[in-house]
Amino acid sequence: MDDGGRLERGESRATDAMIVRSWSARLPSGNIAKYLAHLDRSVKPAVGALPGFVGMTVLRREIEPASSVINEVVVQTRWASLDAIHAFAGDDVARAVVEPDAAALFTDYDRRVVHYEVIG
Repeated sequence: MDDGGRLERGESRATDAMIVRSWSARLPSGNIAKYLAHLDRSVKPAVGALPGFVGMTVLRREIEPASSVINEVVVQTRWASLDAIHAFAGDDVARAVVEPDAAALFTDYDRRVVHYEVIG
């Protein structure tokens, strides 16, 4: 582990805890169904075929509830190890992997992701 408390490639905790990769984007409410269709058509089959991929959760909240114009989605993927994430994201595991078709649906999105170790 480095001094910042992050897991390094090839390192695991004594508990071999699962890792959650969390990322978010903002989009018009009219694009939510299109984004979910993109996930179903392109992303889920691709990551589902990767060894170490455990699952995905997509969360949504209205940022401007009065108008329901802008929503935020949070995508959390679950992985068995940091090595499995490397197979998906490459050497820079904190870089967001966003396909151009998805990026076109967003008003803004995170360029970096956050990883969490599942401890409970």
